[in-house]
Amino acid sequence: MHAAELTFVSPEMSALVGQGATDRTAIPSDAAVLVYAFGGVGTAATVRVVADSMSEIVGDPEEGPESLSIIVQRAALVRLFGWSPRASDGARFHLTSELRAIAVALRDCPMEGAARQPYRLAKSIELLCETARLLVSASLVPVAAEGAMSLADSRRLVDARRIIDERWSEKLTLDGLARACGINRAKLTRGFRDLYHCSIAEALAERRLGEASRRLLTTDLPVSKIGYDSGYLNNASFARAFGRRFGVSPSEYRGRRLAA
Repeated sequence: MHAAELTFVSPEMSALVGQGATDRTAIPSDAAVLVYAFGGVGTAATVRVVADSMSEIVGDPEEGPESLSIIVQRAALVRLFGWSPRASDGARFHLTSELRAIAVALRDCPMEGAARQPYRLAKSIELLCETARLLVSASLVPVAAEGAMSLADSRRLVDARRIIDERWSEKLTLDGLARACGINRAKLTRGFRDLYHCSIAEALAERRLGEASRRLLTTDLPVSKIGYDSGYLNNASFARAFGRRFGVSPSEYRGRRLAA
């Protein structure tokens, strides 16, 4: 097995891309590990928490040889995020689309030469911070969801959430989602609410309105086009939904940027 590629971030943190022999002197002492698996056909993209056993970074065939490990001193996790990994030792969680995208960017670093190291350093910090934020807020879905449903069904529900996150601008329906994920409509709606504590319609609206708010602040696109691109067929319905979510109209929300 070839040596893994190690990125030294700080005395408290390193990132290890791949599995195999590496310089253990560059790995923080008294560390916990977040092991990311990228998934594939029939397997889920996950992150596994290892509280204090460096030997467990490798050896899980489900994670594959191209897994990614973020290695951090336990004391730093408590200090920075108020999170102790021992409470979740051995737990495995489904990756969100956003987390997987950060992990893939770190693994498949597009930069060459001198830029490669700072790019991976920055992505390592981003991945740790976003993962810790979601773990602390209990926003990551446990694999198999505490036995409340089968592993296969939990993966299908996570696939439904990923479709919403990645294809929010398309015309998505319950029947279409159910077919795409290989699950019946009733199990999809019930299981989605159990896992994410919201309906599919609420998750889709939140994703679309979040993207609309970003575009209002960062682009000069007309409000009507932003609303249409977000799935609203007219300005009135967009303004109502946006006002319920953010407390102001889209134009007033954009005005904040202009007034700043």
